[in-house]
Amino acid sequence: MTGHKRWLLRTDTTTYAVTLGGYGRWAELAAWGPHGAEQGPSPMDWSRRTHFITPADAAPAEYIPYGMRPFTGADLIAKLPGGDRGTWWRFTGATAVGDRALRLDFDDEVLGLRTTLCYEILPGTDVILRWTELTCTGGSELRLERFDSAAVNVPVQGGARLTYLAGQWSQEFQLKHLELERGRFEMESTQGSAGHAYAPWLAVQDAAVPAEGDTPTYGIALEWSGNWRISADAEPGGSVRVRAGRVPHEGAVRLAPGATLTTPRLACAFSPDGLDGLARVWHRYERRLTGDRMYRPRKVLYNSWEATGFDVDAAGQLELAKAAAELGAELFVVDDGWFTGRHDDTGGLGDWEPDSAEFPGGFDRFVDEVRALGMDFGLWVEPEGISPRSKLYAEHPDWVYRLDGRPATLVRNQLLLDLGRADVQDFVIGTLDRLLGAHAISYLKWDMNRPPTERGRPGGPAGTDPEHLDLDAAHVAGYLRVLDHLRTAHPHVTVEGCAGGGARVEHATVARTDVVWPSDNTAPLDRLRIQYGYLHAHAPHTMSSWVTDARGVFDPRPRSLAFRFVNSLAGVLGIGADIREWTPEQCAEAAEWIARYKDVRDVVHHGEVHLLGSPADPTCGIQYEEPGGGRLVVTAWSTGALDGAPLVPGRAARLRLRGVSPDAVYTDQDSGTRYSGVHLLHSGLPFAWTAGHDAELVVLAQQ
Repeated sequence: MTGHKRWLLRTDTTTYAVTLGGYGRWAELAAWGPHGAEQGPSPMDWSRRTHFITPADAAPAEYIPYGMRPFTGADLIAKLPGGDRGTWWRFTGATAVGDRALRLDFDDEVLGLRTTLCYEILPGTDVILRWTELTCTGGSELRLERFDSAAVNVPVQGGARLTYLAGQWSQEFQLKHLELERGRFEMESTQGSAGHAYAPWLAVQDAAVPAEGDTPTYGIALEWSGNWRISADAEPGGSVRVRAGRVPHEGAVRLAPGATLTTPRLACAFSPDGLDGLARVWHRYERRLTGDRMYRPRKVLYNSWEATGFDVDAAGQLELAKAAAELGAELFVVDDGWFTGRHDDTGGLGDWEPDSAEFPGGFDRFVDEVRALGMDFGLWVEPEGISPRSKLYAEHPDWVYRLDGRPATLVRNQLLLDLGRADVQDFVIGTLDRLLGAHAISYLKWDMNRPPTERGRPGGPAGTDPEHLDLDAAHVAGYLRVLDHLRTAHPHVTVEGCAGGGARVEHATVARTDVVWPSDNTAPLDRLRIQYGYLHAHAPHTMSSWVTDARGVFDPRPRSLAFRFVNSLAGVLGIGADIREWTPEQCAEAAEWIARYKDVRDVVHHGEVHLLGSPADPTCGIQYEEPGGGRLVVTAWSTGALDGAPLVPGRAARLRLRGVSPDAVYTDQDSGTRYSGVHLLHSGLPFAWTAGHDAELVVLAQQ
């Protein structure tokens, strides 16, 4: 290393060491790992001799601009209008708050740019938050063509194993692995949200070691509700450098004199315990993001969409509500179709008034009748959506994204409101305030069913020169402003985040909602794979999951009602089936599962999680340990063949538990069977699967 000063940031169990490199011209990572990893020669050390690249190109730089790093990928590309691209800065100062926060300043006086690298520890977690502040210090505006949030360096010996989450609508959060020995891997979304295709999350390991076990594992997650990009480069010298940041819709952002642009936060996490251990780091982090609302029980909901679709009327909804209450549901949510003009997906969005024809006794009377059944009441909304046939569009056609002289593309027969406009934000806030103030609503499902297409703002408010717009960032700011308003003005209201399924799941949304909807696909084996990937990046208390009668889209093999319930209670239990069609036996079984969920949901939502196997294995499961270790909850599923049972001799499938006390004794609360901790670790829990018994919930009490 060529550094001469070092700063240490300490989380609960890890240390992140930063030094100045390049004779003080940039910051470098010196060490990142368990406490003590910083003592000794840095694993990021690089040769002082470089051939055909500059020292800056070889350095494990924390953040570095084009100009100083011309060949292997820069994190910042800035220029004066009409000038050359490039930034050549110098270190000008540091501000540290113990080992909890750090700011490093770098100035380019010729360009007129100050770059501040920001670090912050979130107490109670092993997460380091990083972001960058870019300030125009000169007299001319700057053009920022790339401005990542941060770069993360990971030392590897045999190439990198990248783990990421990919998919499509109805197949989100599929866990993927890629070995990167040399070259670049990149993923992004330009759909104005996290998107269905990729999640803004990545894990990095040395490919020479296993994915699980005592394997150092590094992870990042970008906190941004708009366009984003993550790239990983296997660089010369045996390291992997990951960059992450937002992608402006316009291709570049103008920075006026005196103005500061703050990038989205990048959460950086480390675990010495493989992907499973990294998942627990993210779960603890998201529990901290939830704050005091973490201690509000996630109620069992019934959602009417799959039973009625757009055919919503008071009589049919009350019939469903009565059936749901008898099962033990605590919350009834009326989905799409409750408002004026919403008989199908061609109208109504924007005109958020209950349809008086469908609620002839009045909407409040209907809500009161639902609440009289002992349940809370909720509604589906899509505040950003607008139908061309709506009254709102007739009054405010300028409120939608559009380009002058160009046709508008309809997605799901709707357009998208420009939520970056203050007047549109005020309309959305006023609409939600009116609904929540006028009616006894305690739950909102916020959906978004179309990405922005023709993204322009012609004829907008004064001062909105297209050359100076940053529409993606403005929309994100408007979206978060509305969510923040809901939190402060209506703290009793539970908010569910949704975007055609899981297209808007990232930390900015997770921090401002109570649950999110990972996918519109609720088929049993499909959903198991979706939730398995989801739980690698996100906590169970955020994962809304319904029991339905949906057939498999990608894996159509039938599974029992028990399988569907165990699947759903692995997060936040909901029901979406047409329960009027269930038999008395199914209803009785459902009521039992709901009661069992209520008994264990605190453990599921607050406990430490271990992912046991994967849906690719014949048996897989999830283990939740109650804080303090009093109870273990295990959800288990049969996903494969039964190996000839019962026609030929066979043994029960087993799931080896993790992290339990070897010296303790655990008793199955249902069967009374006693297990030593050693037995659970070495031999595992037995599951005697049959064609009709393909899932199980086990509760073990520690003696």
